[in-house]
Amino acid sequence: MAELFDDIFKESRIFANREILSPHYMPNKLLFREKQMQEIARYITPSLKGERGRNLFVYGKTGTGKTSCMKSVIDKINNLPISKARISYINCRIYNSRYRVLHKIVGDYLPLYAKRGYGIVDIYERIINWIDEDGKILVAVLDEIDVVKDLDDLIYTLTRANSDIKSGGITIVGISNKVSFKDELDPRSLSTLYENDLVFPPYNSNELAVILKERVDEGFRKGTIDQAAVNLAAALAAKESGDARLALKIISKAGELAEERDLPAITANEVTEAARAAEEEIAYEVINTLPEHQRLIVYAIAMLSIQGSRYKRLSESGETYLFSGDIYDKYVSISNSLNKDPKSSRWYRKYISDLDMQGIIVSYESGKGIRGHTKLIKLAYPPEKIKESIEKTLNRDAAL
Repeated sequence: MAELFDDIFKESRIFANREILSPHYMPNKLLFREKQMQEIARYITPSLKGERGRNLFVYGKTGTGKTSCMKSVIDKINNLPISKARISYINCRIYNSRYRVLHKIVGDYLPLYAKRGYGIVDIYERIINWIDEDGKILVAVLDEIDVVKDLDDLIYTLTRANSDIKSGGITIVGISNKVSFKDELDPRSLSTLYENDLVFPPYNSNELAVILKERVDEGFRKGTIDQAAVNLAAALAAKESGDARLALKIISKAGELAEERDLPAITANEVTEAARAAEEEIAYEVINTLPEHQRLIVYAIAMLSIQGSRYKRLSESGETYLFSGDIYDKYVSISNSLNKDPKSSRWYRKYISDLDMQGIIVSYESGKGIRGHTKLIKLAYPPEKIKESIEKTLNRDAAL
């Protein structure tokens, strides 16, 4: 039986250090993001001095370096000899409600108190008293802020807290993949924000090539990959989304394919094949991190694609598209079955546009036909896999 594990412990001919090729690896220097880091630091500087600064919202597509830059700035702040700020980094994918966010803040700085199981009012008052003790500024960094279920309540609570704090204050730093997420906020919450916005652009092909070169020099063994393969991976990722995570997944997967095939080096064939697999993997990750109602719309499209709807429309290429109205009806039915209030048709159309921009669906406006002018929609990925993937997240959310 021991020979079953021989390949696992055998030294790799391709990889020198797989960790360096991981999207989660934090390099010592973040390339092509100096300007954005300086901007973050500039906006947070008043908090370091104990002043109530403006809130900050950081936007950008997945893989544009938002979280990495924020964490790098936080590390630098934590190493300052003197600072009036206390920073609490909160992953809202995990801490996805007002109560959980406030409990995480208490847990970061008052762990003994956090274990006592107090309600939200007690936790809120404890945070206020803790800030008042010495006039500190709490900087609440809310990563993926748009997935918080009761976001209006959270923002209103954190911003209005400044009225209850006698000395010191709270500054919000929100990070989101979606520039438009604030459109869904209640006007009451929006009126309290007083924010700055910072947008992270996608990486271009040349930038991704430099980023990849730095990683592959340490991640792969010498002579197992050439610059042409690196440039191809960068070009494929830039064409798709400008996503550094996608570029790293492509190059890492290409190495795995070369190793599986017992090749001495990575070729363009492995990179091209890896790009197809990595793109699909990233797409499923994006789908599973969509806001709840966008996820339910994608689920409705997948369900109809598998089950069929009363009306379908064939494009010139022979592919089957679904009518937008059928999808909306299915989405409403799914929402009701899950005891969730469906969004209006206006919001539905906006979500469809967002999903199209992200490459999750493909759509086009029809000419005059069975329903006059309408939008025709299909998934960009296999519906069976999407259905299975979303059902896992629905079961996970139900268990939380």
